[in-house]
Amino acid sequence: MKALPLLLATVLTVASGLPPVARAAEPLIGGNVESLLEFARDRHPEFAAMRHEAAAATARVSPAGALPDPVFGVELRDFTNEIKGGSANVLPARVGATRYTINQSLPWFGKRDLKREIAAAGAGEAEGRAEATWADLAWQIKQTYAQHYLHLSSMQYGRENLQLLDQLAQIVQVRYAGGLVPQQDVIRAQTERTMLQSELAMLEGENEQAAARMHSLLGRPPTVRLLPPERLRPLPPAAQLAIGTLETRIVERNPRLAADAARIEGAEKTRELTYKNRYPDFNVGMASMQEGNRVASWDLMFEVNIPLQQESRRAQELEAERLLDAAKSRKAVTLNQMLAELAESLAALRAARRVEDLVGNSLLPQAELTLQSALTGYGTGKVDFATVLDAQRQIRKAKEDLVKARANQQMRLADIERVIGAEL
Repeated sequence: MKALPLLLATVLTVASGLPPVARAAEPLIGGNVESLLEFARDRHPEFAAMRHEAAAATARVSPAGALPDPVFGVELRDFTNEIKGGSANVLPARVGATRYTINQSLPWFGKRDLKREIAAAGAGEAEGRAEATWADLAWQIKQTYAQHYLHLSSMQYGRENLQLLDQLAQIVQVRYAGGLVPQQDVIRAQTERTMLQSELAMLEGENEQAAARMHSLLGRPPTVRLLPPERLRPLPPAAQLAIGTLETRIVERNPRLAADAARIEGAEKTRELTYKNRYPDFNVGMASMQEGNRVASWDLMFEVNIPLQQESRRAQELEAERLLDAAKSRKAVTLNQMLAELAESLAALRAARRVEDLVGNSLLPQAELTLQSALTGYGTGKVDFATVLDAQRQIRKAKEDLVKARANQQMRLADIERVIGAEL
């Protein structure tokens, strides 16, 4: 009976078209790239998997240098009791004699420390791979965000131009009705408007693709809604973009280089361990002999393996040397690639900045003046409609070039941050 009021309340809530009270509001993220990066770092499944693998590698460090478990053994001698003339038995006190042994393997001095250091290097490499995964994911999010912002801005400018074309079409209709312009001007205005509508449709499709791509980069959260991009990140000051400073940060912070350095360290320790295999390992043990219900004697044992397979060990040492050389070469290749990408991204960033400065401070104001002049001239019959359309295209292209230059700067900044492995 207690459940009846709750059931009635639920039915009334659904019938009224209101969302159920228990239903939590869908969280909103986006609007800026920082919120997207924070969400992805906490919840993206691929990065989470890499973090778990790095944690697993760290957990392997401690047991890597541990001693192997000791071995305990029981040996029943004359359990058939043929010497005593009795029947077979498996109880220690009722056989001829029972021998108890316990053995412990002891590696050569320093081998356990080397194994622990090799495991630590592997953990460092796994951590570097995890951070490299995050750097790639963050780079994709920043790139997609900039493209999404570009599409939205282009759509906004396109709609503004569409309104301008509507105004031009009205002017043309009035002048055509008064017999001041040919019908060709009316047709050209309609054609230009249709072409712009087609471009807007394409931009809307690209915008939806960017939004879908962003959902994928965030791990496709089912209960999260994305806000459209509202602003771009401010660019860092020129002092932070000095190539010498960035090259130093690459060497210090790049996760791929960190993983390569950990791989080199692991290869060096593996080589040292391989050379230590020239020395023997030990085995110590203790044994006691039970006869009837008493311990008759105690034994102490010591064993050592004899490293006679020199040809096999020389091959293992050569393998370790070559793996170390390969790790060093791989790090050199990574560093060379990162420095080349940095130089290219800096050059592209500087070019985009120059474009923004030229378009924003020179080309766009000139295009606006040209359009105003063309509209005035067309109203007085001093210029033809083709001149007006050309001026309209110029101002539209200038605005698109301006937002493209800003988006390109964000993309190149994302390239630089991916190379150095940190935010600027």
